[in-house]
Amino acid sequence: MPDDSRDIVRRKADHIEVAASGGADFAERTTLLEDVHLVHQALAEIAVEEIDLAIELCGKRLAAPLVITGMTGGTPRARIINRDLAIAAVKAGVAMGVGSQRVMAEHPELEDTFQVKEAAPDLVLFGNLGVVQARTLGAGKVAELARRIGADAMAIHLNPAQEMIQDHGDRDFRGATDTIARMVEALPCPVIVKETGCGLSLQAVRRLAYVGVKTVDVSGAGGTSWVAVEARRAAEGSAARELGTELWDWGLPTAVSAVAAAAAGVDVIASGGLRSGLDVVRALALGAHAGGLAAPVLRAQRAGGSEAVGDLLARVINSIRTTMLLCGARRPTDLHAAPRHLGPTLRSWLDDLGLPAPGVTPRP
Repeated sequence: MPDDSRDIVRRKADHIEVAASGGADFAERTTLLEDVHLVHQALAEIAVEEIDLAIELCGKRLAAPLVITGMTGGTPRARIINRDLAIAAVKAGVAMGVGSQRVMAEHPELEDTFQVKEAAPDLVLFGNLGVVQARTLGAGKVAELARRIGADAMAIHLNPAQEMIQDHGDRDFRGATDTIARMVEALPCPVIVKETGCGLSLQAVRRLAYVGVKTVDVSGAGGTSWVAVEARRAAEGSAARELGTELWDWGLPTAVSAVAAAAAGVDVIASGGLRSGLDVVRALALGAHAGGLAAPVLRAQRAGGSEAVGDLLARVINSIRTTMLLCGARRPTDLHAAPRHLGPTLRSWLDDLGLPAPGVTPRP
């Protein structure tokens, strides 16, 4: 294996280990989903079998409003992880993303670490590439990356905070909006724009919507901090370690970002620190179309492979269904108007940013 391939494999392996360990979780900033208090409906008048969790996302039907968001690729371990996640995802009827395909573009010998459709041919799969790499490669090559793994949509990720801490990371983020516009126009599959743990602002999502983006993954603050991941990887005493420690908690909380993106009128995948079915339901109540899980799924895979991931997804989906019944909601979209109380911290964020409080509480 060439030396640069070894460096990439080492970096990707480090990412997996640090993220799975919990050692790069946000220190103080939370998702603020804990500030979403849904109102219990003792007279829900619903049978469990009436609850329909199915949604359409990027033109594909999912059995539940859930996505395993893209995490990894580029190492032998990543190949096992991705296949285990794919097998569990297709059984549960949910979507899955892969990690950044930059490594696949630059090192074709590592492509098999992203190939999951052989193991799970019916999987709804999202590709993944950074916007800087998309700008460099052009739409034709990005489309080829999507085609080679059988992706049903292509996620273009934004990660300026992570890159600024990463040794030899990207430093030029000009032309991102124009690049995304070209991807939306030229790719044969839908484009998802996703952040990587720092959230999307209302201003950013409005710009994305203006150039034709229909779906975003907010990937907000409160779960794994990728600034912290890079800080952990940086040498002790280095400038990168110092800067990453300073900006460890940088980002918009997931709940705030979900409200902002929904207000911009796009389909929202709310990820970043979601840990349960209740978190997914809270995000749906804020206007999200689906919830996204990453770290809990990775930890389940490490503990027991595909079977453990399947058990986790089953528990999360059962929790979503149960919580919907307790809210009197038959469909995920019913949660958008479910009565709720927003805690003071979340409400203060929304007020300060001029964001509308989501949902309408019916009056008698």
